[in-house]
Amino acid sequence: MAKGYKMADGLTDFYRMKNCYRKLEQAIGYRFKRKALLELALTHPTFRYENTAAIDDNQRLEYLGDAVLSLVSAEHLFKNKPDAREGDMSKLRSRLTEDRKLAQIGAALGLGTYLRLGRGEEKNGGARRASNLADAVEALIGAAWIDGGARAANKIFKKVFLPELDGMETVSARSNPKGILQEYAQSNGFGIPAYRTVATDGPEHDRVFTLRVEACGKTWEATAGSKREAERLAALQALEELQHQSQEKHQQS
Repeated sequence: MAKGYKMADGLTDFYRMKNCYRKLEQAIGYRFKRKALLELALTHPTFRYENTAAIDDNQRLEYLGDAVLSLVSAEHLFKNKPDAREGDMSKLRSRLTEDRKLAQIGAALGLGTYLRLGRGEEKNGGARRASNLADAVEALIGAAWIDGGARAANKIFKKVFLPELDGMETVSARSNPKGILQEYAQSNGFGIPAYRTVATDGPEHDRVFTLRVEACGKTWEATAGSKREAERLAALQALEELQHQSQEKHQQS
């Protein structure tokens, strides 16, 4: 039972919590052994103020969850991005753990329907308030850490946060592959990638360009309707292959 939290008496309350939070536990990828901790993570301060039976709220768990999420994110990036520099890892972690992203995750999980709010907060749209959703996400992580330690927190991270992280990296790579490829090459002791036009085909009004990029001792080619787009596609192709090889090498070591 969560310290400082009074759980209602009887089997009725036990089964209520077990059934009430089943879908949420499926969504986060972790089943709480102590349901009272999960309920505490969803308890807003306004609910505690209005209900004497609830002698605590989720603020302390939110504090803990903030630190745990930062740690778990940092550990994942350190282990799975062996070629990433400190600054790159810090940016990714910051984007993943910022309040706006946490609120989006909370909304996707449907946390608003589970939040225990005071009457006024609920009436004023507290179930949709971004700050409440973000706080609840952090509190869930904190509660999981208390309930099941690092293993529990990592299960939620892999289920909920890892897809978000992968999505951010994909968007970043596709929007600026040339810049990321240059950073990758230089951080691994190679020079700046070199781009060269190797073929120009088609009539003057409908040219097609084939560009070659040389980076990290290898070459890649791509074809597009403009030199800029061909360079971008070649860089993206190079980046995806190099990162894949780097991850495989790291996993084998």
